[in-house]
Amino acid sequence: MSPTARIPVGAAAVAALAAAPAAAQEDAHWRALRETMVAEQLEARGISDSATLAAMRTVPRHLFVPAARQQDAYGDFPLPIGYGATISQPYIVALMTQLAGPRAGMRVLEIGTGSGYQAAVLAAAGCRVWSLEIVSALAQEARERLIRLGYGGIEVRTGDGWLGWPESAPFDAVVVTAAGDSVPGPLVEQLISGGRLVMPVNDADYGQVLLVVDKAPDGTLTRRRIAPVRFVPLQRGRPR
Repeated sequence: MSPTARIPVGAAAVAALAAAPAAAQEDAHWRALRETMVAEQLEARGISDSATLAAMRTVPRHLFVPAARQQDAYGDFPLPIGYGATISQPYIVALMTQLAGPRAGMRVLEIGTGSGYQAAVLAAAGCRVWSLEIVSALAQEARERLIRLGYGGIEVRTGDGWLGWPESAPFDAVVVTAAGDSVPGPLVEQLISGGRLVMPVNDADYGQVLLVVDKAPDGTLTRRRIAPVRFVPLQRGRPR
């Protein structure tokens, strides 16, 4: 073939070549927003766990919110995701992840799958995740989204989060992303000795407060109030 000979290129290939620079620019745009989010919202507020920060830098938060709100995905605020649910602000997701103490192979039960973002962050930090969602449509959408984005090591099912996931217990940590009047007994029972539960609870002083419950080897529970928060209520009963 002469140096000047042209190889015919199909229409699909031409389109792909034209789209490549735009896709690269788009990826760079979202990466830049995540880096700014991590620096200004997380590190500046004391998030220091390396696994948590790495996960927050890599998980594409904009793909876990409605398309119409993607440009707001890295803002310092929660966003509605439908069905009366929200995706928590990035700082709260990072704080709860850091408090859970993520490490490779750690078994985590999440209550309140929502869009799947918290589960994805935990998985990106090295954890295996079992996630329960009481709203059937949210659970299905999150399951499909996590598969589509390639997040393995996450099981999602519809169920009453108050009851936990006893057949897969015990768990190293439990992360609850909805506020209850008290800590569910079944979730504490499903923690390993030495495990930790992170959950928002209703509080007379602050309305809601983020609570950490540590379970000692002898079963003794130690509770710490971390910070005022605002979450949707923890729903109980039959999935809907």
